[in-house]
Amino acid sequence: MAQTWSVLAALLFLIISLVEGSAYNIVNVEAGHEAVLTCASISKLYLMMVTWEIKSNTSCSLAYRNDLNKTRKLNCSERMMWKYSPDRDPALRIYPVDLSDEGNYTCEIASDMGNFHFSSSLSVIVPPTVTLTSDKSRVAVCQAAAGKPAAKISWIPASNNSSEEEFKHSNGTVTIVSYIGRVNSTHTTVTCLVTHPAMNQNLSLDLSYSSSRLHYLLVGLPASVAAIIGVGVLLYLIFTCKAFCLRKLAHGPPVLTVVNRELQVHTTT
Repeated sequence: MAQTWSVLAALLFLIISLVEGSAYNIVNVEAGHEAVLTCASISKLYLMMVTWEIKSNTSCSLAYRNDLNKTRKLNCSERMMWKYSPDRDPALRIYPVDLSDEGNYTCEIASDMGNFHFSSSLSVIVPPTVTLTSDKSRVAVCQAAAGKPAAKISWIPASNNSSEEEFKHSNGTVTIVSYIGRVNSTHTTVTCLVTHPAMNQNLSLDLSYSSSRLHYLLVGLPASVAAIIGVGVLLYLIFTCKAFCLRKLAHGPPVLTVVNRELQVHTTT
């Protein structure tokens, strides 16, 4: 009687695990970290075989047979392996995780009590690269590049004069660019707030420094151009004067000679 209750309890546990696994077993892991996909507890089962079927960018399988004490890996990355000994715990380990690992993972166990299936969905989170710069036309630009899912951007102080653009990439990541326009002259520092499941980051920018630097560049540019033009004109005048003097010296002696001849002829006559 006690043995019957033990078997019923094991079956009940497996049924509950199956229902929970198919309904809620969604795994979110940050790129570069470790992912562990669990299967059923086999402590009360006699395991005959366990198989992992992976459907992601590439399909692969990982299997273990207890009677032969052998494992098999077919088309699976070297980053995929058993977390523990499969005869004790058939959990699957992936390290490090990247975007190509996203997909559906199914664990099938063959035991003395029957066959059981457990499914998991793996989603990879990618933190964005955050930058904050100044722009002469839109004042401040905050960018959260190549994140998954898309990051959220807000500003301090809040402004109605802001806009946002979204760029989707082929690998599933998203770049968000937020622009803020005019700000209160008494609050020249703006802060960009980036919120993402993998991180939260704040960056600040002093717009008074950016504005003064931009003003200096705009004022300095005409002065530089004027200086270059002035030097060019001066050099032109120098070379022109020098050329005129050389021509005068070159034509001077023949004229004097002619004059002298005329004088000589006139004197003889």
